Amino acid sequence: MTKLNKVFDKSKSYPIAEAVDIVKKCATAKFDETIEIHLNLGIDPKKGEQLVRGMVVFPHAFGASKRVAAFVSDDKVKDAKEAGADIVVPVAEFGAFKDSGKLDFDVAVAMPDIMKNMAPLARILGPKGLMPSPKNETITTNLKKTIDELKKGKTSFKNDDTANIHQKIGKKSLDNAKIIANFETIMDAIKKAKPDSSKGVFLKTIVICSSMGPAVKVDIK
Repeated sequence: MTKLNKVFDKSKSYPIAEAVDIVKKCATAKFDETIEIHLNLGIDPKKGEQLVRGMVVFPHAFGASKRVAAFVSDDKVKDAKEAGADIVVPVAEFGAFKDSGKLDFDVAVAMPDIMKNMAPLARILGPKGLMPSPKNETITTNLKKTIDELKKGKTSFKNDDTANIHQKIGKKSLDNAKIIANFETIMDAIKKAKPDSSKGVFLKTIVICSSMGPAVKVDIK
């Protein structure tokens, strides 16, 4: 830790470009460490109207591409495959899918007209956070657009019980400029999600770090 103290001053906040550079210098693990952002917000997490949540599509993908399963009506199987779905489950095969118990995908999308048929699948998809929902924008009439965004890294964010948001924004191997662009994208989305009932300072602290590295404070603009 003495060496790291020479790299940066823990009590100081840095411009994002400098902070990213510091984080990379401190990411000394033998694997490609993930770069994360952690924010503390000036909200009351106990009040439902002050929940901060949203969706974001990062301009620069990182990590493995998500495997997407599409639940569709029987006549939309071809459309779903052409849209890029890794797994396509038509209504006629919902029963067999439920019995198989296989959930070898990262995210599921569904078309609105078959949601009534999805009820029996909620017990296996729900506990894994895989049930399509309007909140995470995975119920869609535009399969191509939705699947493309998910594969590019579209992800949801929300505050936890301590008014913090934790979000991955890149990998150590990603160019600094691309990490910064991802940082700015998530920051814009969080600022837009500020609840009207949140008064006073909204962004209290922002830090970035790598999987195994120390937290570096970022200037709040």
